[in-house]
Amino acid sequence: MGGTRLIDRVRGAQRLRTSGKTTDLEEFDRIKKDLHHEILESIDFETLGNTPRDELQAKLRQSLTERVESRQLPLNRMERERLIEEILDNILGLGPLEPLLRDPEVSDIMINGPDVVFVERKGKLVLTNVRFNDSKHLMQIIDRIVSAVGRRVDETNPMVDARMLDGSRFNAIVPPLALDGPCVSIRRFGTIPITAEDLVALGSIPRPVLEVLRGAVRSKLNVVISGGTGSGKTTLLNVLSSFIPSSERIITIEDSAELQLQQTHVVRLETRPSNIEGKGEIGQRELVKNCLRMRPDRIILGEIRGAEAIDMLQAMNTGHDGSLATVHSNSSRDALARFETMVGIGMPNMSDKSIRETIARALDLILQVDRLPDGSRRILSVTEVTGMEGPVITTQDIFVFEQRTIDEQGKVRGAFKATGIRPRFAPRLASNGIRLSNELFRFEQEV
Repeated sequence: MGGTRLIDRVRGAQRLRTSGKTTDLEEFDRIKKDLHHEILESIDFETLGNTPRDELQAKLRQSLTERVESRQLPLNRMERERLIEEILDNILGLGPLEPLLRDPEVSDIMINGPDVVFVERKGKLVLTNVRFNDSKHLMQIIDRIVSAVGRRVDETNPMVDARMLDGSRFNAIVPPLALDGPCVSIRRFGTIPITAEDLVALGSIPRPVLEVLRGAVRSKLNVVISGGTGSGKTTLLNVLSSFIPSSERIITIEDSAELQLQQTHVVRLETRPSNIEGKGEIGQRELVKNCLRMRPDRIILGEIRGAEAIDMLQAMNTGHDGSLATVHSNSSRDALARFETMVGIGMPNMSDKSIRETIARALDLILQVDRLPDGSRRILSVTEVTGMEGPVITTQDIFVFEQRTIDEQGKVRGAFKATGIRPRFAPRLASNGIRLSNELFRFEQEV
């Protein structure tokens, strides 16, 4: 029933512009369009580029206020202020997207054509009343975003992946591939990084597990974070990177720069897509090879997704301990299987046994994270890679999260608990002055 109501709301929003009935909302939009065109005609575009943004915004606001008051529009004070703000957003910003981008609770924005906009708040998808004038208006906003980073999107190049100025990940697909109008997905990243204490307070990770991971990073264990889309891999990677001593040189490699490291000695590298002629692409594999010549103490790879896996594993096995990375997979065993596949792409002549031996020697820990049905993100397991037994990579779970039920409020209830196994890396932590008490490996914490 809930799905049916949602579909009806979406279809209702799509029919709103095609209905012949004039509504208050349509009247508001008509006034906004008229004022928008009127103010654009009055702008001297020759001097526009030389005017500071703050000064230009003040002048436009004053001009709009005067025009609204002179028209004696049937709007109250709040509606007038909203009208002015929306016109300013269209002229100087990203139009209807601006309020969503200013909302700190919005983590994802999904635009399914000009009339249907969803957002994610606290892990839940919500249909909003935000809409664009038409597909042309939405395309103008898309062009404004992608042109700012030197990209373009049109019928000949109908897909684009880019990074917005605030660091958010932007993806758009337009007609003829998108049948119902341009579609946009924006993955937002907070301006204030989430800290380790925030994760503990949110119930994403218990403090004992966090202390073990802090020791693992400081002792230069190689750690991979595994999980699905939106499970919190990048957030956890940011937290783990905060445990790296500030005296070390860190090099990050990403497709779209998302990491927010707080250390001062950080070199950030980002891949480059091919140009219009299909040339000039520089992928993660080339960046991994190059960063090895840059004297890194730590290498952080935003996401391993292809042939760069073999270069990263070889770096881990040749003196670049303490590397961190993420990978898309549903479990720690799936993560190992994905590594086998990706190494096979990079080294097709390498035997299966050699691939597994390389993986087993390189990786120390796999952290599995997931987004649960209630929208919360939690670490599900901390798995140690222990070596090889015959042709099989052996692992052991150190900590796990056990989901037990979902309460009346829809919250997932369960417990973080230790498996009772003392990790083989404990002596390595002890040699770095980090001693793990036996109590750490006997705890259980309900959430």
